[in-house]
Amino acid sequence: ATKAHIKLNTKKLYQADGYAVKELLKVTSVLYGAMNTKGVERADVGEEDSSKFKFDLGSKIADLKAARQLASEITSKGASLYDLLGKEVDLREARTESIARPLEINEAEKMMKIAIDCVLEQVQKTKDMLNNVALDEANLEAKIEKRKLELERSQKRLQTLQSVRPAFMDEYEKIEEQLQKQYSSYLEKFRNLTYMEQLLDDHRRTEQEMFE
Repeated sequence: ATKAHIKLNTKKLYQADGYAVKELLKVTSVLYGAMNTKGVERADVGEEDSSKFKFDLGSKIADLKAARQLASEITSKGASLYDLLGKEVDLREARTESIARPLEINEAEKMMKIAIDCVLEQVQKTKDMLNNVALDEANLEAKIEKRKLELERSQKRLQTLQSVRPAFMDEYEKIEEQLQKQYSSYLEKFRNLTYMEQLLDDHRRTEQEMFE
Protein backbone atom coordinates (compact mmCIF):
# COMPACT_ATOMS: atom_id res chain seq x y z
CA ALA A 1 0.00 0.00 0.00
CA THR A 2 2.93 2.35 0.68
CA LYS A 3 4.57 1.74 -2.72
CA ALA A 4 1.24 2.19 -4.51
CA HIS A 5 0.64 5.45 -2.58
CA ILE A 6 -2.56 4.10 -1.03
CA LYS A 7 -3.52 5.45 2.38
CA LEU A 8 -5.27 2.94 4.62
CA ASN A 9 -6.81 3.50 8.04
CA THR A 10 -5.62 0.47 10.03
CA LYS A 11 -8.03 1.16 12.85
CA LYS A 12 -10.97 0.85 10.46
CA LEU A 13 -9.46 -2.35 9.04
CA TYR A 14 -9.31 -3.91 12.51
CA GLN A 15 -12.98 -3.07 13.10
CA ALA A 16 -13.94 -5.80 10.58
CA ASP A 17 -17.15 -4.04 9.50
CA GLY A 18 -18.38 -1.91 6.60
CA TYR A 19 -15.62 0.64 7.14
CA ALA A 20 -13.03 -2.10 6.79
CA VAL A 21 -14.60 -3.12 3.48
CA LYS A 22 -14.29 0.46 2.22
CA GLU A 23 -10.61 0.47 3.13
CA LEU A 24 -10.06 -2.84 1.33
CA LEU A 25 -11.84 -1.47 -1.75
CA LYS A 26 -9.03 1.05 -2.12
CA VAL A 27 -6.58 -1.79 -2.70
CA THR A 28 -8.88 -3.97 -4.78
CA SER A 29 -9.81 -1.08 -7.10
CA VAL A 30 -6.13 -0.47 -7.86
CA LEU A 31 -5.53 -4.18 -8.48
CA TYR A 32 -8.63 -4.44 -10.66
CA GLY A 33 -7.53 -1.47 -12.75
CA ALA A 34 -4.08 -2.96 -13.18
CA MET A 35 -5.56 -6.26 -14.34
CA ASN A 36 -7.79 -4.50 -16.89
CA THR A 37 -4.85 -2.49 -18.21
CA LYS A 38 -2.78 -5.62 -18.52
CA GLY A 39 -5.66 -7.33 -20.33
CA VAL A 40 -5.85 -4.56 -22.95
CA GLU A 41 -2.13 -4.83 -23.61
CA ARG A 42 -2.41 -8.57 -24.04
CA ALA A 43 -5.20 -8.15 -26.61
CA ASP A 44 -2.62 -6.78 -29.05
CA VAL A 45 -0.44 -9.82 -28.80
CA GLY A 46 -0.84 -12.49 -31.47
CA GLU A 47 -2.86 -15.63 -30.95
CA GLU A 48 0.26 -17.79 -30.72
CA ASP A 49 1.90 -15.56 -28.12
CA SER A 50 -1.30 -15.11 -26.10
CA SER A 51 -1.69 -18.87 -25.72
CA LYS A 52 1.55 -18.89 -23.73
CA PHE A 53 0.13 -16.48 -21.15
CA LYS A 54 -3.24 -18.11 -20.52
CA PHE A 55 -4.13 -18.27 -16.88
CA ASP A 56 -4.80 -21.82 -15.74
CA LEU A 57 -7.50 -21.52 -13.07
CA GLY A 58 -7.55 -25.25 -12.42
CA SER A 59 -3.99 -25.23 -11.08
CA LYS A 60 -4.70 -22.25 -8.83
CA ILE A 61 -7.77 -23.61 -7.00
CA ALA A 62 -5.71 -24.65 -4.00
CA ASP A 63 -4.08 -21.20 -3.88
CA LEU A 64 -7.49 -19.54 -4.04
CA LYS A 65 -8.79 -21.67 -1.15
CA ALA A 66 -5.70 -20.89 0.89
CA ALA A 67 -6.06 -17.18 0.14
CA ARG A 68 -9.73 -17.26 1.15
CA GLN A 69 -8.91 -19.02 4.41
CA LEU A 70 -6.08 -16.59 5.09
CA ALA A 71 -8.38 -13.63 4.46
CA SER A 72 -10.92 -15.09 6.90
CA GLU A 73 -8.23 -15.57 9.54
CA ILE A 74 -6.94 -12.02 9.02
CA THR A 75 -10.45 -10.66 9.50
CA SER A 76 -11.00 -12.73 12.64
CA LYS A 77 -7.63 -11.77 14.11
CA GLY A 78 -8.28 -8.13 13.27
CA ALA A 79 -11.63 -8.22 15.08
CA SER A 80 -10.02 -9.84 18.13
CA LEU A 81 -7.22 -7.29 18.12
CA TYR A 82 -9.73 -4.45 17.86
CA ASP A 83 -11.66 -5.80 20.86
CA LEU A 84 -8.47 -6.08 22.89
CA LEU A 85 -7.40 -2.56 21.93
CA GLY A 86 -10.82 -1.33 23.03
CA LYS A 87 -10.25 -2.85 26.48
CA GLU A 88 -6.81 -1.31 26.81
CA VAL A 89 -8.14 1.82 28.55
CA ASP A 90 -9.71 -0.15 31.40
CA LEU A 91 -6.79 -2.53 31.57
CA ARG A 92 -4.32 0.33 31.69
CA GLU A 93 -6.12 1.82 34.67
CA ALA A 94 -6.22 -1.51 36.50
CA ARG A 95 -2.56 -2.15 35.72
CA THR A 96 -1.53 1.29 36.91
CA GLU A 97 -3.58 0.88 40.08
CA SER A 98 -1.98 -2.49 40.82
CA ILE A 99 1.51 -1.13 40.26
CA ALA A 100 0.86 1.92 42.41
CA ARG A 101 -0.62 -0.12 45.25
CA PRO A 102 1.86 -0.39 48.15
CA LEU A 103 3.06 -3.88 48.95
CA GLU A 104 1.79 -5.03 52.34
CA ILE A 105 4.80 -6.80 53.83
CA ASN A 106 2.98 -7.96 56.93
CA GLU A 107 0.20 -9.61 54.95
CA ALA A 108 2.71 -11.27 52.64
CA GLU A 109 4.72 -12.56 55.61
CA LYS A 110 1.53 -13.89 57.19
CA MET A 111 0.57 -15.80 54.04
CA MET A 112 4.10 -17.16 53.66
CA LYS A 113 4.10 -18.30 57.28
CA ILE A 114 0.77 -20.08 56.81
CA ALA A 115 2.11 -21.80 53.70
CA ILE A 116 5.32 -22.82 55.51
CA ASP A 117 3.32 -24.19 58.45
CA CYS A 118 1.19 -26.27 56.08
CA VAL A 119 4.29 -27.68 54.42
CA LEU A 120 5.89 -28.48 57.78
CA GLU A 121 2.69 -30.19 58.91
CA GLN A 122 2.68 -32.34 55.79
CA VAL A 123 6.35 -33.19 56.34
CA GLN A 124 5.64 -34.22 59.94
CA LYS A 125 2.73 -36.40 58.83
CA THR A 126 4.96 -38.07 56.28
CA LYS A 127 7.63 -38.69 58.93
CA ASP A 128 5.04 -40.18 61.28
CA MET A 129 3.82 -42.48 58.52
CA LEU A 130 7.39 -43.59 57.83
CA ASN A 131 7.96 -44.25 61.53
CA ASN A 132 4.76 -46.29 61.70
CA VAL A 133 5.85 -48.28 58.68
CA ALA A 134 9.22 -48.98 60.31
CA LEU A 135 7.49 -50.03 63.54
CA ASP A 136 5.11 -52.34 61.68
CA GLU A 137 8.04 -53.83 59.80
CA ALA A 138 9.88 -54.50 63.07
CA ASN A 139 6.77 -56.16 64.56
CA LEU A 140 6.35 -58.36 61.50
CA GLU A 141 9.99 -59.39 61.60
CA ALA A 142 9.65 -60.29 65.30
CA LYS A 143 6.55 -62.39 64.58
CA ILE A 144 8.28 -64.14 61.69
CA GLU A 145 11.29 -64.92 63.88
CA LYS A 146 9.00 -66.27 66.60
CA ARG A 147 7.21 -68.53 64.12
CA LYS A 148 10.54 -69.81 62.85
CA LEU A 149 11.63 -70.77 66.36
CA GLU A 150 8.31 -72.53 66.99
CA LEU A 151 8.68 -74.43 63.72
CA GLU A 152 12.21 -75.53 64.61
CA ARG A 153 11.06 -76.75 68.04
CA SER A 154 8.16 -78.68 66.48
CA GLN A 155 10.46 -80.32 63.95
CA LYS A 156 12.92 -81.35 66.67
CA ARG A 157 10.09 -82.77 68.77
CA LEU A 158 8.80 -84.75 65.79
CA GLN A 159 12.25 -86.17 65.13
CA THR A 160 12.56 -87.14 68.81
CA LEU A 161 9.19 -88.90 68.80
CA GLN A 162 10.08 -90.75 65.62
CA SER A 163 13.41 -91.94 67.05
CA VAL A 164 12.04 -93.14 70.44
CA ARG A 165 10.39 -96.62 70.53
CA PRO A 166 7.32 -96.72 72.79
CA ALA A 167 7.37 -99.13 75.78
CA PHE A 168 4.23 -100.96 74.63
CA MET A 169 5.53 -101.55 71.12
CA ASP A 170 6.76 -105.10 71.84
CA GLU A 171 3.42 -106.18 73.23
CA TYR A 172 1.65 -104.48 70.32
CA GLU A 173 3.72 -106.37 67.75
CA LYS A 174 3.12 -109.67 69.57
CA ILE A 175 -0.64 -109.15 69.63
CA GLU A 176 -0.57 -108.07 66.00
CA GLU A 177 1.18 -111.33 65.07
CA GLN A 178 -1.42 -113.39 66.95
CA LEU A 179 -4.24 -111.52 65.25
CA GLN A 180 -2.66 -112.21 61.88
CA LYS A 181 -2.61 -115.95 62.64
CA GLN A 182 -6.20 -115.88 63.84
CA TYR A 183 -7.27 -114.07 60.71
CA SER A 184 -5.53 -116.63 58.50
CA SER A 185 -7.27 -119.47 60.38
CA TYR A 186 -10.58 -117.69 60.04
CA LEU A 187 -10.16 -117.32 56.29
CA GLU A 188 -9.33 -121.00 55.88
CA LYS A 189 -12.34 -122.13 57.91
CA PHE A 190 -14.60 -119.70 56.06
CA ARG A 191 -13.51 -121.07 52.69
CA ASN A 192 -14.04 -124.66 53.89
CA LEU A 193 -17.48 -123.83 55.23
CA THR A 194 -18.46 -122.17 51.98
CA TYR A 195 -17.26 -125.18 50.02
CA MET A 196 -19.19 -127.60 52.24
CA GLU A 197 -22.36 -125.56 51.89
CA GLN A 198 -21.98 -125.64 48.15
CA LEU A 199 -21.59 -129.43 48.19
CA LEU A 200 -24.64 -129.77 50.42
CA ASP A 201 -26.73 -127.67 48.06
CA ASP A 202 -25.61 -129.76 45.10
CA HIS A 203 -26.49 -133.00 46.93
CA ARG A 204 -29.95 -131.77 47.84
CA ARG A 205 -30.57 -130.64 44.30
CA THR A 206 -29.58 -134.08 43.00
CA GLU A 207 -31.90 -135.88 45.44
CA GLN A 208 -34.75 -133.59 44.50
CA GLU A 209 -34.27 -134.38 40.85
CA MET A 210 -34.26 -138.14 41.57
CA PHE A 211 -37.57 -138.02 43.44
CA GLU A 212 -39.21 -136.06 40.69
